[in-house]
Amino acid sequence: MPNESVESKIQELIKQKDWRRLKEILSGWPAPDIADLFENIREEDVVILFRLLHKQQAASVFSEVESNKQMALLQEMSNEHVRDIISELSPDDRTELFEELPGEITQRLLNLLPSDIRRESLELLGYPEESVGRLMTPEYVAIRPHWTIEQALEHIRRYGRDAETIHIAYVVDEKWHLLDDIPLRRLILADPEQKVESLMDERFVSILAHEDQEKAIELTKRYNLFALPVIDSENVLLGIVTVDDILDVLEEEVTEDIHKGASIVPLETSYSAASVWTLYRKRIVWLSLLLVALFLSASVIAAFEKTLTAIVALAFFMPVLIGCGGNTGTQSATLVIRAIATGDLSLRKWYSVMKKELLVGLLLGVTLGGLLYLWSSFWKGGAALGPIAGMSMVIIVLWANLVGSLLPIILTKMKLDPAVVSNPLITTLLDATGLLVYFSIAKWWLRF
Repeated sequence: MPNESVESKIQELIKQKDWRRLKEILSGWPAPDIADLFENIREEDVVILFRLLHKQQAASVFSEVESNKQMALLQEMSNEHVRDIISELSPDDRTELFEELPGEITQRLLNLLPSDIRRESLELLGYPEESVGRLMTPEYVAIRPHWTIEQALEHIRRYGRDAETIHIAYVVDEKWHLLDDIPLRRLILADPEQKVESLMDERFVSILAHEDQEKAIELTKRYNLFALPVIDSENVLLGIVTVDDILDVLEEEVTEDIHKGASIVPLETSYSAASVWTLYRKRIVWLSLLLVALFLSASVIAAFEKTLTAIVALAFFMPVLIGCGGNTGTQSATLVIRAIATGDLSLRKWYSVMKKELLVGLLLGVTLGGLLYLWSSFWKGGAALGPIAGMSMVIIVLWANLVGSLLPIILTKMKLDPAVVSNPLITTLLDATGLLVYFSIAKWWLRF
């Protein structure tokens, strides 16, 4: 830590403008000592000394000084210098810096960084995983409300090449608060002497950086957007999410749901890139759990061993009944899960879903039960087992329809992903309950 005599010597060299000597002295100092020196000298001298440091040393010192000093340095440095310093910071120091800065300063710094470092910074910026903040890009075109249309178009020509999209120009104030978004088409067709503010209607759609990515998908689809502006809690424009990013997320979400629906832990990579060991790990967990669940079905059969032994023909209908139950439950679950995902169905409509699926299940059950009754009359067991098979089919299909439709709603209410109501899980659950219904009706009907 520098003592008073050293600080006095430094200040004397500043007065003499002996930059070469100052640079030599500071080059041998540890970053914490230079940071301590900066806390005890004038702010204008801090800026001068900071510019004498080589790039890597400057980044180390920058991460050591207090946040107020960091802000002062950022305001005094050129864009090129800022880019070099921020790029040299370690990822955690860079993230810490961004989290402490106001939104408009963060937006400026992100714009200056190279694309690879920018992506890394966004990932580490403190935004939750799968949040909109992880998707956004600061490469967009912003204009001011007091500009003329001609000024705005000239600005777009100058900076639009580096933008992610120029379909939309975003109107911001001096502190980078989002005021409106204006399609490029309206700017092109407007009078060049008009002010940008004359085209503003302040009717725009935006999203907070901490919102879930699925919310961005929903807004983009609902309002047919090319790009969605991302803001912070103070309405500062941080970046945009473009439709191509939305499509990538949508593909990932659909793939994840398909994997979950088949009782597979979602892959973090493509199937082609996944190793044999990875595929094994992703599948064995659910298969093991389902194997345990299948013992329920075996236990039900064992419990009705006497009934089954007395009339072996009962076994002939088991695969038919439990197969129809599983298929029915899977159908209803798929319809409800998709309706929830697209926003067509809300949790408040659970009662109407239950009433509808009761009627649908009854109609399906009566139809399939009648067909099974007729078929059994000409097959094994004859007319004696026809009523048992028919009644069982009605109840099993009705029950399966209710389970398949209400279970996704219950899981959604519990803040769980309804896609976990996978086809094998529903089928396994309905196998056990279906057999219980079948043998109970058989025992009652045959008076065992």
